[in-house]
Amino acid sequence: MNFLAHLYLSGNNEEVLVGNFIGDFVKGAQLNKYPEQVQKGIRLHRSIDYFTDTNDIVLQSKIRLREKFRHYAPVIVDVFYDHFLARDWSKFSNMPLMEYTLNFYQLMNKYLEMIPKGVVRMLSYMSQDNWLYNYQYIEGIDRALTGMSKRTKFDSKMEHASNALKENYSDFEAEFNQFFPELQTHVSNFEE
Repeated sequence: MNFLAHLYLSGNNEEVLVGNFIGDFVKGAQLNKYPEQVQKGIRLHRSIDYFTDTNDIVLQSKIRLREKFRHYAPVIVDVFYDHFLARDWSKFSNMPLMEYTLNFYQLMNKYLEMIPKGVVRMLSYMSQDNWLYNYQYIEGIDRALTGMSKRTKFDSKMEHASNALKENYSDFEAEFNQFFPELQTHVSNFEE
């Protein structure tokens, strides 16, 4: 799953949310330098990623993209699934998405000294264009994937991925709607 799903699945504990958000940037034993609840969030992030990466429903989405996007297919699927979460946000939260995202950016300002420098840089771009809010629009997904494509080492073709979303919209939507409740159950059973 991508950023928005990780945040949403963190619940109401702000340090768990911070850890879940920075999870991709914390490798191995670096985990131990963080406070206990941030560590829990990092472990939750890893658990969510493992569950997602090994799920048969998600695999169907990846296979649809694999021929054109190769090993970038999982990254693209994560962003597509965040699109459906953002688009249908009111089904998952009573707080409007705009308010949720602005609260998140404000919260992260309290933790800038603690989080990896790469996250701080990314957050400045993310908040400036409110990526999380704009995931609900195909144009927002297109901007996010085009930005990612500029940072890849190889020709990822991610700048064209929003076309694949449009062409197979109902398939990706059905897979997200089938998968996300399973992921929510997995997270509710998460134990360290």
